[in-house]
Amino acid sequence: MKEMLSGMQHVPQSTSTHDFERYTITPPVLSSWRTGWQGIIVREFHEPREVESVLLPAVPDIHLVLVIQGSMYFESRAANSPWEAVSIHKGDLFLTPGGGEPYELRWHSQSSEPIQALHLHLSEGLFVRSAQQVADCDPAHLRLKELSGFQDPLLAHTGWALRWQLEQPTPGNHLYAETAAQMLIVHLLTHYLTTDIMVKPHIRRLTPRQMKRVTEYILAHLAQPITLEALAQQIGYSTYHFAQLFRETTGLSPHQFVLSKRLERARHLLAQTDLPLARITLEIGFQSQSHFTHTFKSHLGVTPRQYRQRF
Repeated sequence: MKEMLSGMQHVPQSTSTHDFERYTITPPVLSSWRTGWQGIIVREFHEPREVESVLLPAVPDIHLVLVIQGSMYFESRAANSPWEAVSIHKGDLFLTPGGGEPYELRWHSQSSEPIQALHLHLSEGLFVRSAQQVADCDPAHLRLKELSGFQDPLLAHTGWALRWQLEQPTPGNHLYAETAAQMLIVHLLTHYLTTDIMVKPHIRRLTPRQMKRVTEYILAHLAQPITLEALAQQIGYSTYHFAQLFRETTGLSPHQFVLSKRLERARHLLAQTDLPLARITLEIGFQSQSHFTHTFKSHLGVTPRQYRQRF
């Protein structure tokens, strides 16, 4: 991508989250755009060590940036505003609410390490739906803070986890990403609004009948991608309330529970059938045998082939 020096190239007032990378200095080295993740786009950028000026358009979605390597002296400003400076290090975060106006950035590295950043775009629609479910107020009246160079272990940990999911695709990626996006939004709503909100109370646990219906759906669709929305629809809950209730009921996130059922099915097929590993991989929804083998061993301590040899 071209480095956009201020005044050298027209930048629109705003652009879509998808087209945002058209205006960045470098193209992403990693992107979730084609993965089908719902409610969130994750991209990793490797940036130049020094940038005199780059002008970026506003996007409608919440923009969260995690610095994953390097340190720099960083300056930013909105149009016709004074520069604001901050020293940035690995683990620091930036939060930009959706909307607004174009903004200009410049920086120079303060270390020998390359500058790498993870960009998370959380959809405006997910923010509105979550606000309606979580807060007892009109989402139109809610505004997130705009912050530079702050620390938040939960946001950072979730960013790293999403990056790992992007690097190591598994059948649970969609569910993990949707659950993570929901969690990020709720965390932002409860900690980073410009005004305090009243959080709605919710039901404590799923009933045995509801849990049975969700489990039956999961078992019937292990060979396919399973989304948080599809699980919530089985019992008529919003994705936010479903994820909360599911964890309180099972002690696991939906992603962890689905993965446990995939591995449980794999153990059964390995022990009770002669199906080749490639076929079992497809039966439990993994995209490749290598990812299945890696996941199986990381959870059970042996490879699928070694497990089968026990029987």
